[in-house]
Amino acid sequence: MLFSGSGTDMVIRSLRLKNYRNYDLLDMSFDPKTNILYGDNAQGKTNILEALYLSGTTKSHRGTKDRDMIQFGHDEAHLEMVVEKKGLTFQIDMHLKKNSPKGIAIDRIPIRKASELFGIVHFVFFSPEDLNIIKEGPAGRRRFIDLELSQLDKIYLSNLTNYNRIINQRNALLKDIYNHQNLAETLDIWDMQLAEYGTRVLERRQQFIEQVNGIISDIHYRLTGGKERICLSYESGTGGRSLEEALKRNRDRDLRMKSTSVGPHRDDICFLSGELDIRKFGSQGQQRTTALSLKLAEIELVKQMIKDTPVLLLDDVLSELDKSRQNYLLDSIHDIQTVVTCTGLDEFVNHRFSINKVFHIQDGTVAKEN
Repeated sequence: MLFSGSGTDMVIRSLRLKNYRNYDLLDMSFDPKTNILYGDNAQGKTNILEALYLSGTTKSHRGTKDRDMIQFGHDEAHLEMVVEKKGLTFQIDMHLKKNSPKGIAIDRIPIRKASELFGIVHFVFFSPEDLNIIKEGPAGRRRFIDLELSQLDKIYLSNLTNYNRIINQRNALLKDIYNHQNLAETLDIWDMQLAEYGTRVLERRQQFIEQVNGIISDIHYRLTGGKERICLSYESGTGGRSLEEALKRNRDRDLRMKSTSVGPHRDDICFLSGELDIRKFGSQGQQRTTALSLKLAEIELVKQMIKDTPVLLLDDVLSELDKSRQNYLLDSIHDIQTVVTCTGLDEFVNHRFSINKVFHIQDGTVAKEN
């Protein structure tokens, strides 16, 4: 079935949920431009954004396990999302199960690998937590890179998955060696594989940071009214050595600590304004503006890489920004399908946004308002 639509842009047409979070049954159709979900806190607005993101990426933006997204008292949840892309439509079905892996089908044909789903739809998710990505620990910044690159690059996802699997096995081995010294000689085999996949992950992340750098400087300059430019750099713990050498150098320490102390799972991104490390010494305002620049750069980079517009999911972010940053964000996204959550249709939203569709969310039910 074909929709007449925008032709080139990627658009979410509809979402159906059954026994998902606080929704018994939900059936929504979206406008190709701006969709507002409003209602009090804890009514289920974010759950809709999560379901969209999950349907396109197989992962919750919150990092939640499948079983925890299934409605209490049920063993399964079902999600169905219809996407239009370049005049074609795709139906993505996802079954979450309590005690077994999720089932995914595209146009009712089951897929064997989650990565087969990637590339159909692309989301950029922006939540209030993202505004703290600069000041909080490295884990959130690594997660930012991994979530984005996993959507953009199937090879990266495969390398990262292998790397994470080997890290877990190596860490388990380091604990076993404590009681069984003779196992130490098997470490070389794991280190070789770890270095192979880890180096690929590292190189692709560095390339990604370079790509972001090519975009973020101007965005940040405009956001700060011409006061600041920022530059990102990738911080690897290898100290300029190859990952293989770094693993050898740290082996005694790893055996003592019973965990792997060097590799992409410990790396970070540095944000510099001149000589100032914004993570450590930036004001809260600087840190939040940098985070906003990072998300806007992400949108721009995705557009360049997929030659299309991503779908933007904004989870209650507007209330966290002052007027000028709200305006900058909204000016940047007018050509993108956007699903926005907020607690009220305040004056700002009414006057600032060209709103195409409004939904009132109340206790797991959705009422369309216009």
